[in-house]
Amino acid sequence: MKITSAKFVKSAFEEEHWPRGPVPEVAFMGRSNVGKSSLMNSLLRVKGLARTSSTPGRTQSLNYFLVNERFYFVDLPGYGYARVPRDVRDSWGQMVANYLANRNSLVLSIHIVDSRHEPTTLDLQLREWLLVNQKPFLTVATKSDKLSHNELQKNLARTRTILDAVGSGAGGRVVEYSSVTGRGRERIWHAIEEALAASHSPL
Repeated sequence: MKITSAKFVKSAFEEEHWPRGPVPEVAFMGRSNVGKSSLMNSLLRVKGLARTSSTPGRTQSLNYFLVNERFYFVDLPGYGYARVPRDVRDSWGQMVANYLANRNSLVLSIHIVDSRHEPTTLDLQLREWLLVNQKPFLTVATKSDKLSHNELQKNLARTRTILDAVGSGAGGRVVEYSSVTGRGRERIWHAIEEALAASHSPL
């Protein structure tokens, strides 16, 4: 996909702040410090649009980015960072659950895992929820450039085995990605384009 424009629109801390209208949305989710912002910036080829932070758990809102004036990228709060206060973690979890369950304009969820590590319990819980609720999603394994070819293939095979034990379906694919080299970029965009086309959104 050719990116002609990408801009930050708003941060939504409550449901009433979500944008109105039929604009389709692609959501990015994963545990804290898994590389969500780097992935989004790399896909859009815009440095610094989605803020990266050395402090995991910093994103506390749903952050909306309008792409090509046609659809949104939505950066969801990261999960699984123990040093964030529990009441804050619980409120984030409820906000994300409400969004995933009730957002009719959500056409695709990008579930991000770290290619260097096995999926966590929270990763598996999220995958199970997406499958049970029949939400289309794609699993992306980031930071693939930090592993040798053999290490990457071994880790990906292990990741697929662990994830498939939960179940497969609309999100059965695992795409390795590197924000440094761009590996996997076209495959992710292809999945996004398919989801937008299925939603009858003009590209």
